[in-house]
Parts: sequence; structure tokens; C-alpha cells
Amino acid sequence: MSVTKQDVAKIAGLARINMSEDELTRMVPELNNILQWVEQLGEVDVTGVEPMSAVIANTLRLRADEVDADPKTGGGKRDAVLANAPAAEHGFFGVPKVIE
Repeated sequence: MSVTKQDVAKIAGLARINMSEDELTRMVPELNNILQWVEQLGEVDVTGVEPMSAVIANTLRLRADEVDADPKTGGGKRDAVLANAPAAEHGFFGVPKVIE
């Protein structure tokens, strides 16, 4: 794939970038080099290589998802909190329907 000066001008216009004729001329070989490099990446054999999101394996340190029922630390107060709600339904705050 090759980029022409007209292609660069169109891309610059779509990106709302004002470029002079000299800048357009300089960008043509740069964009062509980038596209050649991307084509080279497409030729690499990646069979058997698992997709990854990072080079280093990251694992999240998670705490246990447990309900704290101790009233001293803030748990076990659902009924007291819901007593202040204008509408409580099935142990949750009731809210008016927004989407019809």
C-alpha cells in the first residue's frame, strides 16, 4: 500500500490539521515507511502465540468478597439505612423508572 500527496492532504483535512505543501511532501515518505513496517509485522508467524495485554504477567491482589456483619466496623446496618429510604424494595433502594 502506498500513500500519495493527495492521500496525506485528505487525512490532514479529516484530522483538521493545516499543512503546507512542503509538509505534505515530507509526510508522504514517512507514512509510506510506517505502512511498510506495519506490513512487515503482518508477515510475522504468530501461530501458537497467545494474545496478551501486557509483557509482564499481572495479577490483581483481591480481598475476599465478604459481608462485614460487625456493627462496630459499619456492617449489618442494612435495615437501619433502608428505614430512611422513601421506597425500599427487596432490601434495596427503590428508584423511579427512568426508561419506558
